[in-house]
Amino acid sequence: MTDVTTSTNRYAGSSIQKAALVVGLVFLLVGIAGFVPGLTSGELAGAGNHSMAMLLGVFQVSVLHNIVHLLFGIVGLLAANRATGSRMFLVIGGIVYAVLWLYGLFTAGHDSGANFVPLNSADNWLHLVLAVGMIALGIILPRERRQPVGP
Repeated sequence: MTDVTTSTNRYAGSSIQKAALVVGLVFLLVGIAGFVPGLTSGELAGAGNHSMAMLLGVFQVSVLHNIVHLLFGIVGLLAANRATGSRMFLVIGGIVYAVLWLYGLFTAGHDSGANFVPLNSADNWLHLVLAVGMIALGIILPRERRQPVGP
């Protein structure tokens, strides 16, 4: 009898795939948490700077913000199926977050239509950390050859 794990997953994921999987899962969890009362307090609006909802009492969120996190998480999980997709997800996703950080420098915490995500200062600095971390993972993690699992 063949081991089901060996027959369905012949190769172990590379470190870049594991990184994309973890990052994708974190984004999914954050997106879900943004909708959970108790983890998120205040009035959750669809979009715009009028959403007064705060995830963990620190990060300003909205329905749009949470959906973006969920979509990023799904893309990360899908990208984790292949090493090249994982690397692209981490680097391009990191670049997206760097652009979002730059955008937030001018809009975070401001009561203007330009702050449609919405962003506060804590969100903005987290976006910088995500940008640097994702790009670093995408560049630094080695290009490993997948090794067969099992006999």
